[in-house]
Amino acid sequence: MTSRIPLAGVIGSPINHSLSPRLHGHWLRSAGIVGHYIPMDITAEDLPEIIRTLPRMGFVGVNVTIPHKESALNLANLVTDRAALIGAANTLIFHEDGRVHADNTDGYGFLANLRQNAPGWDARTGPAAVIGAGGAARAVVTALLEAGAPVIRVTNRTRPRAEALRSEFGPKIIVHDWAKAGDMLAGAATVVNTTSLGMAGKPEFNVSLRQLEADAVVNDLVYVPLETPFLQEAAAKGCRVVDGLGMLLHQGAPGFERWFGVRPVIDDDLRAAVLSG
Repeated sequence: MTSRIPLAGVIGSPINHSLSPRLHGHWLRSAGIVGHYIPMDITAEDLPEIIRTLPRMGFVGVNVTIPHKESALNLANLVTDRAALIGAANTLIFHEDGRVHADNTDGYGFLANLRQNAPGWDARTGPAAVIGAGGAARAVVTALLEAGAPVIRVTNRTRPRAEALRSEFGPKIIVHDWAKAGDMLAGAATVVNTTSLGMAGKPEFNVSLRQLEADAVVNDLVYVPLETPFLQEAAAKGCRVVDGLGMLLHQGAPGFERWFGVRPVIDDDLRAAVLSG
């Protein structure tokens, strides 16, 4: 046989928490594709050599997670406009000639998750409030601007990171002090937590939701636990809430299609497969 079994995977450190192997494994089995998706714990020091080596080992691409998203972007030969705008890559496609193509599908996954799980959601209906200003927030802000959000209120524990978003993305970004983060929820149509607050093993989510509107669509990028205290409190106020798992599922689809040539299906069977222990 001259054809090689296609390989893909996810690189990060640590990586044992990643649900991506379950996600892509389910898609491979469902499509009847003879291929493998492998989690790889890679140090920052080894990252350049690993990325150069993987294509020669039969890898068609990889997902990239913390802490390598920015470094992976800088190691690529080709970069999509959205990855350049976000300043990070979560998907690498390896060409046959060895070139590395970097993309970022986090914003796509974010929007697809809201549109699927909050039918009728429209970013144009009112201000958005984004909690956090890290890499995930950059993807969310980029997506919200593309979707037509009239203004995006941003808060972060360290204000300079939020100010950096305003400097980069322009006057539609309004920065709010972390000490008064709850105030920016008044009148917000879309509210998104992009921080790790409320995640299992992380500090609790401590932003006041007193001014959260009952008709807001509320999304938490955290998916462990699936129903975070933030989402529980928002649901109790009458808000439509969307968990973070859908973003993970949707952001993985474009990469899988590029690597294996099949557009994967995102349905209840997939969610069950990814959530199964």
